[in-house]
Amino acid sequence: MKRVKRVPNRQQVATEDTWDLTSLYSNDTAWEKAFTKLEKKIGGYAKFKGRLARSAITLAECLKFDSELDRLAERIGTYAFLKSTEDQANNAAQSMVGRYRNLATRAGEAASYIRPEIMTIPKVKLDKFLRSASLEPFRLLIKRLIRFRKHTLNDSEERLLAMQGEMSGAAGTIFRQLLDADMKFGVVKDADGHEIELTNSTFSQLLHARKRNVRKEAFHGYYNQFQAHENTLAAALAGSVHADVYYAKVRGHQGALPAALFPDNVPVSVYDSLIDAVRAALPAQHHYYDLRRRKMKLKSIHHYDTYAPIIPDLDIHRTWGQAVEVVIDSLEPLGSDYCEVLESGLRGRWCDRYPNVGKQSGAFSCGSFDGDPYILMNYQPTVLDHVFTLAHEAGHSMHSHYSSRHQPYEYYDYTIFVAEVASTFNEQLLSRHLLDQAGSDKERAYLLNRDIDSIRATIIRQTMFAEFEKQIHEMAECGEPLTVQSFKDGYRQLLETYFGPDFSLDDQLSLEGLRIPHFYRAFYVYKYATGLSAAIALSRRVLEAGRKELNAYLGFLKGGCSKDPLDLLKGAGVDMRKPAPVQKALEQFQNMVKELESLL
Repeated sequence: MKRVKRVPNRQQVATEDTWDLTSLYSNDTAWEKAFTKLEKKIGGYAKFKGRLARSAITLAECLKFDSELDRLAERIGTYAFLKSTEDQANNAAQSMVGRYRNLATRAGEAASYIRPEIMTIPKVKLDKFLRSASLEPFRLLIKRLIRFRKHTLNDSEERLLAMQGEMSGAAGTIFRQLLDADMKFGVVKDADGHEIELTNSTFSQLLHARKRNVRKEAFHGYYNQFQAHENTLAAALAGSVHADVYYAKVRGHQGALPAALFPDNVPVSVYDSLIDAVRAALPAQHHYYDLRRRKMKLKSIHHYDTYAPIIPDLDIHRTWGQAVEVVIDSLEPLGSDYCEVLESGLRGRWCDRYPNVGKQSGAFSCGSFDGDPYILMNYQPTVLDHVFTLAHEAGHSMHSHYSSRHQPYEYYDYTIFVAEVASTFNEQLLSRHLLDQAGSDKERAYLLNRDIDSIRATIIRQTMFAEFEKQIHEMAECGEPLTVQSFKDGYRQLLETYFGPDFSLDDQLSLEGLRIPHFYRAFYVYKYATGLSAAIALSRRVLEAGRKELNAYLGFLKGGCSKDPLDLLKGAGVDMRKPAPVQKALEQFQNMVKELESLL
């Protein structure tokens, strides 16, 4: 009998395969000391309350105190979060996260007067303040605050909103608890007849199975649970939507969508033009689904047929070191400084590399101003996608590296709108590198298939999600009831549009609108689509042009949040206010589908 290969406990993982968090704190004891320091500092907000309009110096002192406290809190929170992901059964680490969140809420309450007080300073007086040298480090911050003047309430009202932090997130918490803890999906037999527990993580794996009955059984087994809990899920999603609408109304926005786009200074036209561009290009996706159906020798194509590769998996095995090597080679166009810093981190201890019992699934990058830009992986040497994941997370980490070294703390933390550009840019370079090195038509077709599915998932699918979010928030704003049936009906209409008339839609797929975690952070998913579109355009510029274009891109990475996201991207060479970048990305999708068809 073969020995079962078991995932090791955290204590069994080699030290060199784990991250080294000492750039944050040397140990938990040092973290406790910093936590106590932060707790004591919160009281310092009181001395500035009611005094911000007295002088530029007083205002500068308050903003400096707030910045220093926030920087300390970021460091404390990052350490606690990373420790908790190492082993989610580690009660001590989970307690650290809970204590930090409670402290952060208290700090938010104590600081809640700052914005409304600044807003009440008369314009002439504030303009005079801004000419003072003492406020120079905070001029941009204050100017951005003033944009929110008409959407900011008085001191007591802001304090009440700050106190609602945990309550406003209750719908999302209910959803996560139901999804991650209470819903049990049963077991599925894999292609070899082995029983596999069906979970949120194995569901994705099983949809990639070569054997159709495995995919079908996994799909229906998974969605049976959503059907059994559809009323609870609908109530949770409705609660989240109503909270978004409530906060938008309270702050005087025209709707939940404009409210969500306001902080990034992104016009609604960018959101709408994304939807319009993708809808116009849907015939290419419909053609791709038909190509899939034909090449997979299916009479009809279902959703559970869209993830399995058309081409059988390539027999590839890359150790961690080999994965690092191919990623660094692919990123050579970004220059020696970029590659040397990244290689040192990936071969060193930026990364927590492999799975262990209780470790958080998936992958992420977690950069902070004072610590290394850490990466969590669950790397498997036989999974090509994990090499792309490493390149993706490395893009985030290098973005954090450059921004924290070229911007002050107040302006280093880039927004989500631009974050996905740096990560998917790296994937584009890795894909181009592997395609150039492909040793056969089969290998090239496999890589093209992967790239096609990446655009389909990141631009087209996320845009469908974005359209659903817009739809359900508009329903709430118009007073239409958000029920199980209204959610399912609206989502079904989008499925029919995006998947096309020849696609076989299972009734249960209408429940997908109730299971996407991102819907509890409304109007977030469109940034994936705009991010990849921008990354495709920028990667072309860097690969096909010269030093000027490279410097413009590196300048974007160094920019942090020193400019609005759209201005940062325009400086790098792509104008997302116009539909052209999205249209060009979708043209690339169409061209790749044509090439794939010719290779098959």
